Amino acid sequence: MSPRAMDAPVGPVLATVIPVYNEALHIEACLTSLLNQTLRPDQHMILVLDGGSTDGTEKIVQRLIDEHTSVSSPSIELMLNPEQTVAHARNRAMHDLPDSVEFTIEMIGHAEVDPNHLEQRLEAWKACEDAAGERLAAVGVQVVASGQTSTLAEDWIEGALASPLGRSGGQFSRFSTMSPTDVPAFVMHRRRAVEAVNGWDPTFITSQDSDLSMRLLKAGYVLFRHPLPSVRMHKRTTLTQWWKMGHRYGFWRTKVLMKHPSRAKWQEFLPLFGALLTMTLVLFNAPNWMLPATAYGLALVLAGLFSVLSGRGPSSLVGVPLCLLILHTSFSLGLLDGLVRKGRFSRDRR
Repeated sequence: MSPRAMDAPVGPVLATVIPVYNEALHIEACLTSLLNQTLRPDQHMILVLDGGSTDGTEKIVQRLIDEHTSVSSPSIELMLNPEQTVAHARNRAMHDLPDSVEFTIEMIGHAEVDPNHLEQRLEAWKACEDAAGERLAAVGVQVVASGQTSTLAEDWIEGALASPLGRSGGQFSRFSTMSPTDVPAFVMHRRRAVEAVNGWDPTFITSQDSDLSMRLLKAGYVLFRHPLPSVRMHKRTTLTQWWKMGHRYGFWRTKVLMKHPSRAKWQEFLPLFGALLTMTLVLFNAPNWMLPATAYGLALVLAGLFSVLSGRGPSSLVGVPLCLLILHTSFSLGLLDGLVRKGRFSRDRR
């Protein structure tokens, strides 16, 4: 982290910003992990922005605020986010944070971190800034499994995301070295860089962070990722939620690509290409029309077998291929849906 000016405002340097909607199941664990950090409490603050939760999330946050009012804990603030989107929440935070805050950290209500997470964030920032210079605008981190699964479907979903067929070069990618990137996850942003590009675009209900990263790059900033800090994220717990997530990610992926075509990656179109190829072969009555589907099915079976050999239960042999099929289908349909329809709020997480 670059040295601060001698006359800089006194107060927290880091602010963790957490937009929430119906996160009663996980928000206490999330906030507790941020409250119990090795970083000096006066250097950090937590801002929770509630988008109209109906499950008691707001009451849980308020209770934790009441319980942690001493100087030995970072301050927690709760604000309302009437527009409900993540983009609106993060922009509101940027406007209302104290002048002393130089860096903001993206967090969600269903994620947790280790006690030394914030100190690791600062170490990672310094290492990346040494390599990138003052144009460094953001540093992303590793996203890892929560280590706790409450349903069989959740365990399958974790297995699907651990498979090369389920993770892309984005949020769930695994990496071991510090490097530039255009898809940082759970980012620590330099506040003035975000302000320079006018913050998050509120027209994006999902994928607002992807859009921001592209605008930062176009403005000449540099984005990095560092393997030292990690965030433990709770995934969906039912196959229905998994389908909805895949469709929503595909839908908003199209919206991002319509604005930033250079962000496209060929891998994300493979399921669509395979389906079109199969339909074309069937249309022309080709004798090998089953070849693409057979190859895809074999890849799914191998993914399930690999998951079992990696230590997951025998049900993963069927469950992981099923989750991968759901992901690829819902994401691909979302890509097409994004071409013809406007976005709307999701009914689960936002």
